[in-house]
Amino acid sequence: MTRLLELVAAIALLVWGTQLVRAGVLLAFGANLRYLLARAVGNRFAALTAGLGVTAVVQSSTATSLMAASFVAERVLALPLALAMMLGADIGTSLVALALSLDLSWLSPLCILVGVVMTVARRQSEMGRIFVGLGLVMLALKLVRASTMELTHMSALQGMLTGLGGDVALALTVGAALALVAYSSLAIVLLTAVLATADLLPASAALGLVLGANVGSGLLGVLTTATAKLEARRVPLGNLVFKLGGVALVTPFVPALLAWAEAAGSDAAAHILGFHLAFNVVVALVFIGLTTQVSAFVERCLPSPTAPKEGARTPHLAASALPTPHLALSCAVREAVYQADVVETMLRGIPAALQDNDLGLPERLRALDDTVDTLCSAIKAYLARLAPEALSLDEQRRRGEILAFAINMEQVADIAERVLLDVEERKIRPGRRMSAAGLTEVNELHARLMTTLSLSLGVFLGRQQRDARELVDEEQRFRELERAFANTHLVRYAGNTRESVDTSGLHLDLISELQRVHSHLCAIGYAVLEERAAPFSPAWGSQAP
Repeated sequence: MTRLLELVAAIALLVWGTQLVRAGVLLAFGANLRYLLARAVGNRFAALTAGLGVTAVVQSSTATSLMAASFVAERVLALPLALAMMLGADIGTSLVALALSLDLSWLSPLCILVGVVMTVARRQSEMGRIFVGLGLVMLALKLVRASTMELTHMSALQGMLTGLGGDVALALTVGAALALVAYSSLAIVLLTAVLATADLLPASAALGLVLGANVGSGLLGVLTTATAKLEARRVPLGNLVFKLGGVALVTPFVPALLAWAEAAGSDAAAHILGFHLAFNVVVALVFIGLTTQVSAFVERCLPSPTAPKEGARTPHLAASALPTPHLALSCAVREAVYQADVVETMLRGIPAALQDNDLGLPERLRALDDTVDTLCSAIKAYLARLAPEALSLDEQRRRGEILAFAINMEQVADIAERVLLDVEERKIRPGRRMSAAGLTEVNELHARLMTTLSLSLGVFLGRQQRDARELVDEEQRFRELERAFANTHLVRYAGNTRESVDTSGLHLDLISELQRVHSHLCAIGYAVLEERAAPFSPAWGSQAP
């Protein structure tokens, strides 16, 4: 049991090492890799080459699949070209497996040492993560080899693994399940090669596990994008079709391949990794000319809605973008901008509600507050799925800014809802009217408020210090104007102007609430200025006074 536990721990270390390498590469080079993929739109062969190159760096065809899916969802890339990328990505995974199969365990301590020094220094934390991951992969492979050699005398384990050799379909199923559990087909292929080298795994079972690992990586992409946009879900589904087609094509030739391997009599690991590479190359050669047909088939399986409901909107918060923090933050920004648009609609309706006695207008505008609350909750939940350790320092700051902006928009909507309810209950229902001078003052404050909203949105998107300082300075000017209008209203009230007396409480409350809205809109300016002036601390809520 001790030896078996050591083997399981070594396998877990292998999986963890591959995850560290992938996360480090995405953090360090994610934006450049996305740019490379986005530029590979000339033809299917260029797309295949780009997919191969990016996967060779990331060491994960699943990560490449998620990037390609996000491009299709954004309509940056056509589906046939994205599927061609996936054919190249699978070849890239095979080449990575060949490279990692070399006995480089002597490099493991050096890689771990360099990676830890970089991480502790906090200057090259992403590169440090990559070095630590590579060191752990090499160390894990060494431990797996040592553990399997100790287990060669366990008759029970030998019997269980030998049983896989008698049923290729069973081995294929087990390989797919292991790839799903490990979240990595690469780790399962490497593990299979080590077990076969130690004579613990029959060659037929090893080939079945490799085929299953390929199918498992395709299923992994489908499951990962299950809640993404329809267009994004088509890419991993098409890749799964490639893999299933390849398995159906290759499986009948497994006995012949086994006979050839026995005749060659060389290293078992070389046979398995060579088979893995050959399988993905054959799949690429067979299907590179059929990407258009497979795209049509996938679109029939996942058809676009023929008649979307009126007013229906597809959220920008794509789950397929989460593995790429830069893209995920862009999605959150787009959703926050839409939230601001809804808030703007509420605010723009206030003057009309004051001017007219239309009871239905405040009711319709107040109903938008539920939409704003829903959007804010969705943005917060989406950002919470981004682990802080997976974000660079600037990305952590940006996440805090997005969250603060969404919360401030929610609070502005709450104030707007209260204002509209006051107008309804204290002016429209009693049939009162505000004085012409009072309406002019409120409209002037409102106009400046809408200008501030546009400036706040510009600061949120551009993050320019000059604009942020202008936004902060505008807050003081607005406060002075609000106090001046409050004083002039009191002068009219003292003169016993009927309209001013009837709506005095509403008028003073209204300009005070507009000032509160203005403070929330200026909060993003403080966030941008403080980002440059002080060490980073996430802006989790409103900075409005």
